[in-house]
Amino acid sequence: MDLNVVSQYACHQSPFSKSLENGHTISNFTATKESLKTGFLDHIGAHEFFSTEMWRATFTELVATSCLLFTLTISIISSLESHESEPKILVPLAVFIIAFFFLLTTVPLSGGHMNPIFTTIAALEGVITFLRAIFYILAQCVGSILSYMIIKRVMNKNVAKKYALGGCMINDGNGEGVTLATALVLEFSCTFLVLFVGVTVAFDKRRFKELGLVMVCAVLAGTMGLAVFVSITVTGKSGYGGVGLNPARCLGSALLHGGALWYGHWVFWVGPFLACIAYYCYTLTLPKEGMGNIDAVD
Repeated sequence: MDLNVVSQYACHQSPFSKSLENGHTISNFTATKESLKTGFLDHIGAHEFFSTEMWRATFTELVATSCLLFTLTISIISSLESHESEPKILVPLAVFIIAFFFLLTTVPLSGGHMNPIFTTIAALEGVITFLRAIFYILAQCVGSILSYMIIKRVMNKNVAKKYALGGCMINDGNGEGVTLATALVLEFSCTFLVLFVGVTVAFDKRRFKELGLVMVCAVLAGTMGLAVFVSITVTGKSGYGGVGLNPARCLGSALLHGGALWYGHWVFWVGPFLACIAYYCYTLTLPKEGMGNIDAVD
C-alpha cells in the first residue's frame, strides 16, 4: 500500500475526528453545567416554589408572627404599666406564656418559627430549604410591620411614646441605656442560650419524641423567658429595653416608631445571626444520632 495515500487519507480524516472530539467535549461541558445547575436548584429547594404547602406555611408564618408580636408587645407594656413592685418578673413570665401557646399552635402548621433566627438555624441544619427560609423571613418581617401598624393605631399615644411602641431600644437618647458593645454581647449570648437549650431539644428527633410537643414548646418558651429576664436584670439600665431575640420584631417597631429605635438597630440583626453561626458550628461537634428534622418524627 502506498504510504503517501494512507498519510493523505489520515490528514483528510483528522479535521472530522477533531470536530467529533470537540463536539463530545462541548456536550460533556454542557451536561456538567446542567448537572451543577440542577444540583444547586435542588440544594436551595427551588422545587418548593411550586408547592402550595410551602405557600400555606409561609402565610401561616406571616399571620402567626403578626398575632404573636401584637399580643406580646401589648402584654409587656401592660406589665410595665401595672405599677407592680417587680415588673421585671412579669415581663419574662408573659413572654413564656404567650410564646408557649403560639408555639403549641403553629409548630404543627409551619414549624412555629415566627422569628428569622429560628428560620435561619433551621435552614442551616437542613430542617427546611433555603428557599423556604427566605420566604419565611420575608413573611415574618411583613407580619411584624402589620402588628406594629395595628399597635400604633390602637395604643394611647402617650404610652406608645413612653415605651417607644414596645420596640428594641439600646439607648433612649437621653443618655440612659447601654453601649453598643454591651448590647451586641447580650444579643449574642442570649440568642445562643435559646438555641443551645431550646433548639437543641426541638431538633433532636429522639428527645422530641420522648418529651412530646407540649414539653418541647414549654422548654423553648421557657428559655426565651429566661433570656429576657437575664437581659433586663443584668444591666440595671432603664433606657435599655432588653434583648430583641427577634430581628423581625425590632424591624417592625423601628419602621413604625423610628427615633431612638434606629440607634444601633444593626445590633439586633448581627448579634443573633452571629449566634446562629456559632451554634451551627457547635452542632457539628455533637453526635449525629438523634439530630435532624422534627418532621421526620412519626
